[in-house]
Parts: sequence; C-alpha cells; structure tokens
Amino acid sequence: MKSESELFWQQFNGNLKGMLRWEQLDALWQQVRGQPDGWYVAQLGQDVPDAPLDEAGLLRFVDEADVLLRREHQLNYCGIVFADNPSQPGFIKIFDPHNLGSACSHSSTPIMPLWVLCRTRPERLNTPAPQPSSRSNWWSRLFAKHS
Repeated sequence: MKSESELFWQQFNGNLKGMLRWEQLDALWQQVRGQPDGWYVAQLGQDVPDAPLDEAGLLRFVDEADVLLRREHQLNYCGIVFADNPSQPGFIKIFDPHNLGSACSHSSTPIMPLWVLCRTRPERLNTPAPQPSSRSNWWSRLFAKHS
C-alpha cells in the first residue's frame, strides 16, 4: 500500500488533462463545487495544510482563483489548469499565468504549479525561483477573510 506522500507524487507526476477552453474550466469548477468535501489546496512555497478545506473555504478558493486566472490570463483560451479526470476530478494543477515557461522546454527545472487542489494530503511544493509577493499576499488575504 502506498503512503499518502507516494500517492500525492504519483498523482502530481501522472497524466493530467488540460482545460484548453474556458468552458472546460467552468465545467471542472462545477464538478469541484458539486463535491466540495475533502479538498486540500496547497500553494507553491507555502506550508501544507493539516486538513482539507471546509466547504466555504473551497468555494471561496475556486471563485477567487477563477477570477484571478481570467483577469491575468487574458487570452481566449485557458490552458493553465490541468486535472486527472475532468468529469470526476481528484487532482488539479493550476499554473501561474505570469510564470508559464515554455511547454516545449526540456529544462531540468520544471515549472511548478502555483496551486494544487487535491483529495490527497499534499506535500510541500518548492521551487528555486522566488515567488512573487503578490501571490503570497493574495494567498494570505484569501484565507484571512474568513478565518
């Protein structure tokens, strides 16, 4: 039997499907909102949560992440959110619109997602690149609102 850590990294490195169109992201969020229990959210460079979000916290995260993605990724396609199974998601990577790198890059340092939304307790996501203070501030404001 795999440990939670092994399961997390297996999912993290597994085959994920991209939400190429904004309509696909809308459908993914609908699935997440429809089953709000048991979701963890981890942000790059931050401590991992001890427990899943409550329903209000999850819905707040989804709503505010969606607004941020649409505001800062002003293209007619999405392409920055990936899920293991869009119709029954359990693992979602959300990339920072301002730190996408190159999809065809073969760098030894892959671009890490800004957030992971998952049903398995996450592991800490680290990166050698400093995180923009605007992202840390957004994260702090989001979870300070309703603490």
